[in-house]
Amino acid sequence: MLTVPGMPPVREARNLYSETTADKVDPRLRDDLERIYVPNLRSGDVVVVDPKQMKVVDRFKVGIGPQHIVPSWDLRTLWVTNNAEGRTDGSLTPIDPRTGKPGKSVPVDDPYNMYSTPDGRSAIVVAEARKRLDFRDPKTMALQYAIQVPQCPGINHADFSIDGKFAIFTCEFSGTVAKIDLLQRKVVGYLQLKMPSTRFVEAPSVPRAVAGKVWEPGATEICTVVKGMPQDIRSSPDGKRFYIADMHADGVHIVDAESFTEVGFIATGVGAHGLYPSRDGKRLYVANRGSHKIHGPKLGIGSVTVLDFATEKVVAQWGVPGGGSPDMGNVSADGKWLWLAARFDDVIYRFDTSTGDVAQVRVGSEPHGLTVWPQPGRYSLGHTGNLR
Repeated sequence: MLTVPGMPPVREARNLYSETTADKVDPRLRDDLERIYVPNLRSGDVVVVDPKQMKVVDRFKVGIGPQHIVPSWDLRTLWVTNNAEGRTDGSLTPIDPRTGKPGKSVPVDDPYNMYSTPDGRSAIVVAEARKRLDFRDPKTMALQYAIQVPQCPGINHADFSIDGKFAIFTCEFSGTVAKIDLLQRKVVGYLQLKMPSTRFVEAPSVPRAVAGKVWEPGATEICTVVKGMPQDIRSSPDGKRFYIADMHADGVHIVDAESFTEVGFIATGVGAHGLYPSRDGKRLYVANRGSHKIHGPKLGIGSVTVLDFATEKVVAQWGVPGGGSPDMGNVSADGKWLWLAARFDDVIYRFDTSTGDVAQVRVGSEPHGLTVWPQPGRYSLGHTGNLR
């Protein structure tokens, strides 16, 4: 397979997640602390959780509006993206994963999220409010060049083709996705995602999960919303398809990578939001935030749906006993736990990936894109740990 120069080789063409299995933690990470790093949007800080003790062991202030914690391409820095929500004083705060301590913040315009080019030559700051992708030096964050994406309001999440030649970014406020040619440095096109005929009912009367009982996402209603609200996006193991979580459609769109057309849809749960492959690359965990609203209620009908990559079928549904709002996170290095921030409930969840059982740790106000560290893989493409 011909890939972008400088990009680490694809070891298995049928499974681009082959280098992120539990036994492939990079030796450089052997001295890194085992921690969960949680950015809290409203309290403006980062909480550090020891996953073995299941308790908060540190807390420190960062910039204004911390959104995500992003592993750098070389796995040696965890960047907190403080986008300052519409202001002009955004910043990136580095965390040393060996010590768990923050360094001096770097002023950066509107860093809602951040990715890396597959060759590691650039950090991609997703300037959401500017409808712009800023390509920066991965060490100094000096601007290299920018790509304007004018028809992508709410640009925020992305994934990359198996050969590293293009990326697809989601456009939250237009119900579309944008294809970016990374070699030609331009927008190739936009795709309007199709809304399903029905979606799940979001209502206080919908039963919340009860421990020990099978969870069902609830009744459906006619979908009258004309455009979706796409969120996270992930590639299929063979790189032929992209899966896109949609908070208004309550499920996952399937887009063909080569033709850039929508070829399917899988209903999951209310407010489909975050996507995380299992460590063996066979399953995809879908975090359903439990609300169609950007600011949803506490103790909502959030859940996790488990999809089988090979069949594209739902194989499990996990609710949060008493209600909750699973959002962003990642899978532990050993694959036994799925850690997710509870966006509206000021806690984080630890789902047992074999049973769906849930444990919680209280953190700060409005936790968002937490990352789990360390993680297996050779390099990071960004977000909360899209490693390959």
